[in-house]
Amino acid sequence: MATIIDGKKISDSIKSTLAEQVASFPSKYGRVPHLVVIRVGEDPASVVYVRNKARACEAIGIKNTTLVLDASISEDELLAKIKSLNGDDGVDGLLVQLPLPAQISEAKVIESIDKNKDVDGFHPANVAGLWQKTPHMEPCTPKGIMRLLRETGIDPKGKRAVVIGRSNIVGLPVAKMLLDANATVTLCHTRTVDMPSVTREADILVVAAGRAKMVTADMVKPGAVVIDVGMDRDPQSGSLCGDVDFDSVAPVAGAITPVPGGVGPMTIACLMQNTVECFLNKMGALDK
Repeated sequence: MATIIDGKKISDSIKSTLAEQVASFPSKYGRVPHLVVIRVGEDPASVVYVRNKARACEAIGIKNTTLVLDASISEDELLAKIKSLNGDDGVDGLLVQLPLPAQISEAKVIESIDKNKDVDGFHPANVAGLWQKTPHMEPCTPKGIMRLLRETGIDPKGKRAVVIGRSNIVGLPVAKMLLDANATVTLCHTRTVDMPSVTREADILVVAAGRAKMVTADMVKPGAVVIDVGMDRDPQSGSLCGDVDFDSVAPVAGAITPVPGGVGPMTIACLMQNTVECFLNKMGALDK
Protein backbone atom coordinates (compact mmCIF):
# COMPACT_ATOMS: atom_id res chain seq x y z
CA MET A 1 0.00 0.00 0.00
CA ALA A 2 1.31 3.44 -0.93
CA THR A 3 2.54 5.98 1.58
CA ILE A 4 -0.14 8.68 1.91
CA ILE A 5 1.35 12.14 1.38
CA ASP A 6 -0.36 14.29 4.00
CA GLY A 7 -0.71 17.72 2.43
CA LYS A 8 -2.73 19.03 5.35
CA LYS A 9 0.01 18.25 7.86
CA ILE A 10 2.67 19.94 5.73
CA SER A 11 0.45 22.94 4.99
CA ASP A 12 -0.31 23.36 8.70
CA SER A 13 3.42 23.50 9.37
CA ILE A 14 3.88 26.16 6.67
CA LYS A 15 1.02 28.24 8.05
CA SER A 16 2.37 27.96 11.59
CA THR A 17 5.75 29.30 10.45
CA LEU A 18 4.04 32.12 8.54
CA ALA A 19 1.94 33.03 11.61
CA GLU A 20 5.11 33.47 13.67
CA GLN A 21 6.60 35.62 10.92
CA VAL A 22 3.49 37.78 10.48
CA ALA A 23 3.21 38.34 14.24
CA SER A 24 6.44 40.35 14.07
CA PHE A 25 5.30 42.61 11.24
CA PRO A 26 3.34 45.28 13.19
CA SER A 27 6.44 46.22 15.18
CA LYS A 28 8.69 46.04 12.10
CA TYR A 29 6.47 47.56 9.42
CA GLY A 30 3.48 49.04 11.21
CA ARG A 31 0.92 46.62 9.80
CA VAL A 32 0.27 43.09 8.54
CA PRO A 33 -0.15 41.94 4.91
CA HIS A 34 -3.54 42.56 3.30
CA LEU A 35 -5.05 40.11 0.80
CA VAL A 36 -8.12 41.07 -1.25
CA VAL A 37 -10.09 38.27 -2.89
CA ILE A 38 -12.78 39.05 -5.46
CA ARG A 39 -15.53 36.50 -6.04
CA VAL A 40 -17.96 37.12 -8.88
CA GLY A 41 -21.24 35.27 -8.55
CA GLU A 42 -22.19 32.23 -6.47
CA ASP A 43 -20.36 29.32 -8.10
CA PRO A 44 -20.51 26.66 -5.33
CA ALA A 45 -16.87 25.62 -5.64
CA SER A 46 -15.73 29.26 -5.64
CA VAL A 47 -17.72 29.96 -2.48
CA VAL A 48 -15.88 27.13 -0.70
CA TYR A 49 -12.44 28.08 -2.05
CA VAL A 50 -12.82 31.74 -1.08
CA ARG A 51 -14.07 30.84 2.38
CA ASN A 52 -11.06 28.55 2.91
CA LYS A 53 -8.70 31.35 1.87
CA ALA A 54 -10.32 33.72 4.36
CA ARG A 55 -9.96 31.14 7.13
CA ALA A 56 -6.28 30.63 6.32
CA CYS A 57 -5.70 34.40 6.47
CA GLU A 58 -7.39 34.55 9.87
CA ALA A 59 -5.28 31.66 11.18
CA ILE A 60 -2.03 33.28 10.08
CA GLY A 61 -2.89 36.87 11.01
CA ILE A 62 -3.12 38.24 7.49
CA LYS A 63 -5.80 40.88 6.89
CA ASN A 64 -8.38 39.57 4.44
CA THR A 65 -11.05 41.38 2.48
CA THR A 66 -13.47 39.34 0.39
CA LEU A 67 -15.43 41.30 -2.21
CA VAL A 68 -18.50 39.48 -3.52
CA LEU A 69 -19.75 40.97 -6.80
CA ASP A 70 -22.94 40.15 -8.65
CA ALA A 71 -22.61 37.69 -11.52
CA SER A 72 -24.18 40.26 -13.84
CA ILE A 73 -21.30 42.71 -13.42
CA SER A 74 -19.81 43.92 -16.69
CA GLU A 75 -16.21 43.32 -17.67
CA ASP A 76 -15.50 47.04 -17.61
CA GLU A 77 -16.88 47.38 -14.09
CA LEU A 78 -14.74 44.50 -12.83
CA LEU A 79 -11.63 45.87 -14.53
CA ALA A 80 -12.29 49.27 -12.95
CA LYS A 81 -12.54 47.66 -9.52
CA ILE A 82 -9.23 45.84 -10.09
CA LYS A 83 -7.59 49.08 -11.24
CA SER A 84 -8.71 50.79 -8.05
CA LEU A 85 -7.27 47.99 -5.89
CA ASN A 86 -4.02 48.02 -7.87
CA GLY A 87 -3.63 51.65 -6.84
CA ASP A 88 -4.48 51.06 -3.19
CA ASP A 89 -1.18 51.05 -1.27
CA GLY A 90 -2.85 49.22 1.61
CA VAL A 91 -3.50 46.15 -0.57
CA ASP A 92 -0.55 43.78 -0.91
CA GLY A 93 -2.12 40.78 -2.64
CA LEU A 94 -5.02 40.61 -5.06
CA LEU A 95 -6.75 37.70 -6.74
CA VAL A 96 -9.95 37.14 -8.66
CA GLN A 97 -11.44 33.71 -8.07
CA LEU A 98 -11.94 31.70 -11.25
CA PRO A 99 -14.11 30.75 -13.09
CA LEU A 100 -15.78 33.98 -14.15
CA PRO A 101 -19.16 34.57 -15.83
CA ALA A 102 -19.22 34.20 -19.60
CA GLN A 103 -19.35 37.96 -20.28
CA ILE A 104 -15.94 38.48 -18.67
CA SER A 105 -12.61 37.55 -20.26
CA GLU A 106 -10.48 35.66 -17.75
CA ALA A 107 -7.36 36.57 -19.73
CA LYS A 108 -8.14 40.30 -19.51
CA VAL A 109 -8.79 40.04 -15.79
CA ILE A 110 -5.53 38.18 -15.14
CA GLU A 111 -3.56 40.69 -17.20
CA SER A 112 -5.20 43.62 -15.39
CA ILE A 113 -3.92 42.63 -11.93
CA ASP A 114 -0.71 44.39 -10.89
CA LYS A 115 2.01 41.77 -11.30
CA ASN A 116 3.46 42.82 -7.94
CA LYS A 117 0.14 41.97 -6.25
CA ASP A 118 -0.50 38.84 -8.30
CA VAL A 119 -0.49 36.25 -5.51
CA ASP A 120 -1.84 33.58 -7.88
CA GLY A 121 1.20 33.93 -10.14
CA PHE A 122 -0.99 34.03 -13.27
CA HIS A 123 0.04 37.41 -14.72
CA PRO A 124 1.90 37.05 -18.06
CA ALA A 125 4.96 38.76 -16.57
CA ASN A 126 5.09 36.20 -13.76
CA VAL A 127 4.56 33.32 -16.18
CA ALA A 128 7.38 34.66 -18.35
CA GLY A 129 9.61 34.99 -15.29
CA LEU A 130 9.13 31.31 -14.49
CA TRP A 131 10.31 30.27 -17.95
CA GLN A 132 13.05 32.88 -18.24
CA LYS A 133 14.33 32.36 -14.68
CA THR A 134 13.89 36.02 -13.78
CA PRO A 135 12.19 37.29 -10.57
CA HIS A 136 8.54 36.22 -10.50
CA MET A 137 5.72 34.97 -8.30
CA GLU A 138 5.33 31.19 -8.48
CA PRO A 139 1.79 29.87 -9.10
CA CYS A 140 0.37 28.40 -5.92
CA THR A 141 -0.55 24.83 -6.92
CA PRO A 142 2.71 23.99 -8.73
CA LYS A 143 4.62 25.61 -5.87
CA GLY A 144 2.68 23.44 -3.44
CA ILE A 145 3.38 20.28 -5.43
CA MET A 146 7.12 20.91 -5.42
CA ARG A 147 7.00 21.65 -1.69
CA LEU A 148 5.15 18.36 -1.10
CA LEU A 149 7.89 16.46 -2.92
CA ARG A 150 10.65 18.20 -0.97
CA GLU A 151 8.98 17.77 2.42
CA THR A 152 8.47 14.05 1.83
CA GLY A 153 12.05 13.48 0.73
CA ILE A 154 11.25 12.89 -2.94
CA ASP A 155 14.01 14.32 -5.12
CA PRO A 156 12.97 14.73 -8.78
CA LYS A 157 16.61 14.75 -9.92
CA GLY A 158 17.19 11.98 -12.44
CA LYS A 159 13.57 10.83 -12.26
CA ARG A 160 11.15 10.46 -15.17
CA ALA A 161 8.14 12.68 -14.56
CA VAL A 162 4.89 12.70 -16.51
CA VAL A 163 2.43 15.57 -16.18
CA ILE A 164 -1.13 15.10 -17.47
CA GLY A 165 -2.57 18.54 -18.18
CA ARG A 166 -1.27 21.54 -20.09
CA SER A 167 -2.95 24.53 -18.46
CA ASN A 168 -1.06 27.69 -17.57
CA ILE A 169 -2.32 27.26 -14.00
CA VAL A 170 -0.91 23.79 -13.21
CA GLY A 171 0.31 21.61 -16.06
CA LEU A 172 2.81 23.83 -17.83
CA PRO A 173 4.33 25.50 -14.75
CA VAL A 174 4.74 22.27 -12.77
CA ALA A 175 6.40 20.67 -15.80
CA LYS A 176 8.86 23.58 -15.90
CA MET A 177 9.53 23.34 -12.17
CA LEU A 178 10.21 19.62 -12.46
CA LEU A 179 12.60 20.31 -15.34
CA ASP A 180 14.37 22.90 -13.20
CA ALA A 181 14.65 20.23 -10.50
CA ASN A 182 16.51 18.07 -13.05
CA ALA A 183 13.75 15.58 -13.83
CA THR A 184 13.12 14.36 -17.36
CA VAL A 185 9.59 15.52 -18.10
CA THR A 186 6.90 14.37 -20.50
CA LEU A 187 3.85 16.61 -20.82
CA CYS A 188 0.65 15.04 -22.09
CA HIS A 189 -3.11 15.64 -22.00
CA THR A 190 -6.48 13.96 -22.25
CA ARG A 191 -6.11 13.48 -26.02
CA THR A 192 -2.72 11.81 -25.83
CA VAL A 193 -2.79 8.58 -27.82
CA ASP A 194 -2.17 5.43 -25.74
CA MET A 195 -1.68 7.43 -22.56
CA PRO A 196 -1.07 4.36 -20.33
CA SER A 197 2.11 3.57 -22.26
CA VAL A 198 3.34 7.07 -21.39
CA THR A 199 2.25 7.18 -17.75
CA ARG A 200 3.67 3.73 -16.95
CA GLU A 201 7.15 5.19 -17.56
CA ALA A 202 6.72 7.79 -14.81
CA ASP A 203 8.57 7.72 -11.52
CA ILE A 204 6.56 10.84 -10.65
CA LEU A 205 3.06 11.19 -12.12
CA VAL A 206 1.24 14.52 -11.73
CA VAL A 207 -2.40 14.42 -12.81
CA ALA A 208 -4.20 17.71 -13.50
CA ALA A 209 -6.68 16.69 -16.17
CA GLY A 210 -10.00 17.63 -14.57
CA ARG A 211 -11.57 14.22 -15.16
CA ALA A 212 -12.82 12.21 -12.20
CA LYS A 213 -10.94 8.93 -11.61
CA MET A 214 -9.31 9.05 -15.04
CA VAL A 215 -6.05 7.43 -13.91
CA THR A 216 -6.39 3.77 -12.92
CA ALA A 217 -3.95 1.17 -11.62
CA ASP A 218 -3.00 -0.10 -15.08
CA MET A 219 -1.64 3.37 -15.91
CA VAL A 220 0.78 3.57 -12.98
CA LYS A 221 4.32 2.20 -12.68
CA PRO A 222 4.70 0.13 -9.51
CA GLY A 223 6.27 2.27 -6.81
CA ALA A 224 5.59 5.59 -8.60
CA VAL A 225 4.82 8.82 -6.76
CA VAL A 226 1.32 9.95 -7.78
CA ILE A 227 0.27 13.58 -7.26
CA ASP A 228 -3.47 14.10 -7.78
CA VAL A 229 -4.40 17.73 -8.47
CA GLY A 230 -8.04 16.97 -9.28
CA MET A 231 -11.05 17.93 -7.21
CA ASP A 232 -14.15 16.32 -8.63
CA ARG A 233 -17.35 14.57 -7.65
CA ASP A 234 -17.64 10.83 -8.14
CA PRO A 235 -20.41 10.48 -10.75
CA GLN A 236 -21.79 7.45 -8.93
CA SER A 237 -21.51 8.25 -5.22
CA GLY A 238 -21.33 12.04 -5.39
CA SER A 239 -18.44 12.05 -2.93
CA LEU A 240 -15.27 14.10 -3.44
CA CYS A 241 -12.64 12.44 -5.56
CA GLY A 242 -9.66 13.33 -7.69
CA ASP A 243 -8.43 12.64 -11.20
CA VAL A 244 -6.89 9.43 -9.84
CA ASP A 245 -8.91 6.36 -8.86
CA PHE A 246 -7.38 6.29 -5.39
CA ASP A 247 -8.67 2.86 -4.35
CA SER A 248 -7.19 1.11 -7.36
CA VAL A 249 -3.95 3.12 -7.61
CA ALA A 250 -2.92 3.24 -3.93
CA PRO A 251 -1.97 -0.47 -3.77
CA VAL A 252 0.33 0.01 -6.79
CA ALA A 253 1.93 3.40 -6.11
CA GLY A 254 4.83 4.04 -3.78
CA ALA A 255 3.33 7.31 -2.53
CA ILE A 256 0.10 9.14 -3.33
CA THR A 257 -1.77 12.32 -2.41
CA PRO A 258 -5.37 11.86 -1.21
CA VAL A 259 -8.37 13.95 -2.25
CA PRO A 260 -9.19 15.89 -0.19
CA GLY A 261 -6.18 16.53 2.03
CA GLY A 262 -3.36 16.39 -0.50
CA VAL A 263 -2.59 19.17 -2.97
CA GLY A 264 -5.53 21.41 -2.01
CA PRO A 265 -4.25 22.47 1.42
CA MET A 266 -0.81 23.11 -0.07
CA THR A 267 -2.30 25.49 -2.65
CA ILE A 268 -3.84 27.56 0.16
CA ALA A 269 -0.62 27.53 2.20
CA CYS A 270 1.41 28.68 -0.80
CA LEU A 271 -1.13 31.43 -1.49
CA MET A 272 -0.53 32.68 2.04
CA GLN A 273 3.23 32.46 1.46
CA ASN A 274 2.89 34.44 -1.77
CA THR A 275 0.86 37.12 0.04
CA VAL A 276 3.61 37.51 2.62
CA GLU A 277 6.22 37.66 -0.17
CA CYS A 278 4.26 40.41 -1.97
CA PHE A 279 4.10 42.36 1.31
CA LEU A 280 7.81 41.97 2.03
CA ASN A 281 8.68 42.90 -1.54
CA LYS A 282 6.68 46.11 -1.15
CA MET A 283 8.50 46.81 2.12
CA GLY A 284 11.85 46.25 0.42
CA ALA A 285 12.58 43.40 2.80
CA LEU A 286 12.42 40.37 0.48
CA ASP A 287 15.73 38.73 -0.33
CA LYS A 288 16.21 38.53 -4.08
